[in-house]
Amino acid sequence: MTLWTAAEAARATGGRASTDWEATGVSIDTRTLRPGDLFVALKAARDGHDFVAQALDNGAAAALVSHVPPGVDATRAPLLIVDDVQTALEAMGRAARARTQARVVAITGSVGKTSTKEMLRDVLSSHGRTHAAEASYNNHWGVPLTLARMPADTQFAVIEIGMNHPGEIAPLSRMARPHVAMVTTVAPAHLAAFESLEGIAREKASIFEGLEEGGTAVYNGDLAVSPILADTAARHAAHLLSFGESPAMHHRVTRITLKNACTVAEGRAWRSPVLFKIMVPGRHFAVNAMGVLAVTHALGLDRAKVVTSLGQWQPGSGRGARERIVLDIVDAHVVVELIDDSYNANPASLGAALEVLAAAVPSNDMGRVSKGRRIAYLGDMKELGRTEAALHAALAEHPAMALIDRVHCVGPLMRHLWEALPDGKRGRWTETADEMAANVARDLDAGDVVLAKGSLSMGLARVVAAIRKMGRASASTDV
Repeated sequence: MTLWTAAEAARATGGRASTDWEATGVSIDTRTLRPGDLFVALKAARDGHDFVAQALDNGAAAALVSHVPPGVDATRAPLLIVDDVQTALEAMGRAARARTQARVVAITGSVGKTSTKEMLRDVLSSHGRTHAAEASYNNHWGVPLTLARMPADTQFAVIEIGMNHPGEIAPLSRMARPHVAMVTTVAPAHLAAFESLEGIAREKASIFEGLEEGGTAVYNGDLAVSPILADTAARHAAHLLSFGESPAMHHRVTRITLKNACTVAEGRAWRSPVLFKIMVPGRHFAVNAMGVLAVTHALGLDRAKVVTSLGQWQPGSGRGARERIVLDIVDAHVVVELIDDSYNANPASLGAALEVLAAAVPSNDMGRVSKGRRIAYLGDMKELGRTEAALHAALAEHPAMALIDRVHCVGPLMRHLWEALPDGKRGRWTETADEMAANVARDLDAGDVVLAKGSLSMGLARVVAAIRKMGRASASTDV
């Protein structure tokens, strides 16, 4: 199905199309570009104009450029030439938003915005044609790209909005023009840019500034900074819905039971009792799911269908997904259970992940050396400002630590935690994830449950890969 014609894109951007073309998608990366995509030559770490020729060779329908790139025949190549590529992408995003009748939800938060977006994607998909951002495309180019990719006949859209610095969220929310805007939580993250939790709260609350007339603000009401969220919401939203665990919330969780492989939650959703299950353990997942129920209430959706969809949702790779790594090619019960939460970390999300690990049940009859342990690989949490050392060391006092057997630490900041741990829990410390990954096979035994978590730049995904390789290595061993 055609997403953009040359004429439509030129009209949206004020640019000039060199030829007539039709695009079925929009891409900024030649590695993931599909035939028929419009390639957008953004300038980021590298100038996208350097890849235009490759994109066209790979089947791109056209390229959005500010000049004719080297190696491209200006008389024949399908180009959309504009003054500035970033500005043109934003214009396409606004045009795509204007041409659809979709009900739009925007999400932000210090923790949980991507997993909540994915929950909503699954829930809304059961009610109609749903469009949502890929991965964590939530910044100054990710939001307009998500909008520009939205088909005109979309019925529901979920737009994730993130930030690193003050003043980023409101303009993106105004571009998305949501009918419902949600703040999952406010936690210590990006403190290097904001200096205080109150500053982060004000920036997160600015998502409500983009609400359509008659729109609904959904926010976590259990926070010390919730009054900041509520005050901003009251100025910009026609309707306010709070969620959380305290009795004053419109949508509240009253009981959360963490099982080894799921979370069962009970609560009240707009004065009615509700019971739901999520097929992954985590208190934070249950609370955010109650936020999803608040969003769907604002959209007027069928609650029974929403609860059913929540019960089928699973987190994505690097965000709490669980898998069994089989270590023995003969006995499939000889396993290590992996909790891959390696995509990102801050104090709130890491604390939640430790609770999940603490609730996990190791197998105590498989190990050759141990009898099943709870083991964590933790990497530095970045952008925490002046208190970063104390925030890392404080994890040693987290209540969940009492049930965790061994903690391995990666990075200079996590050394503060490593030094604060009691001798019996203190595992290895390494400067880098590569150093840690080199010896994971010596750390682990059958029956262990293993968590990997850290900021993305710390590369804990390499530790995850090394754990997975233990299974492949066993499978390739001759018997």
